[in-house]
Amino acid sequence: MQDLEKLAQELRQSGKSGQLQALADSEEGRRLEQKLDGGALEQALRSGNSAALGQILRDVLRTEEGRRLARKLEGVMQK
Repeated sequence: MQDLEKLAQELRQSGKSGQLQALADSEEGRRLEQKLDGGALEQALRSGNSAALGQILRDVLRTEEGRRLARKLEGVMQK
C-alpha cells in the first residue's frame, strides 16, 4: 500500500493528478467503473495481490472503454 501512496504523492507533485481525476470522471471512466468489481479491486490492492491486480487490468483492457482510457492515460503520463 505504501507504493500506491508514494505514487499518489508523486502524481500530485507532478501536477498530473487533476488530469487523471478528469479521466476517471469521464464517460468512459464512469462506464468502466460500473463494470468493475470494486470489492475485488480493493481487496487485491490492500493485500498486494499482484496476480489478482494483473487479471483485473487484463479484464479492463478487454473493454473498449478500458482501451480508450489506457490510450488517454498514456498520453497524460508522457507529458
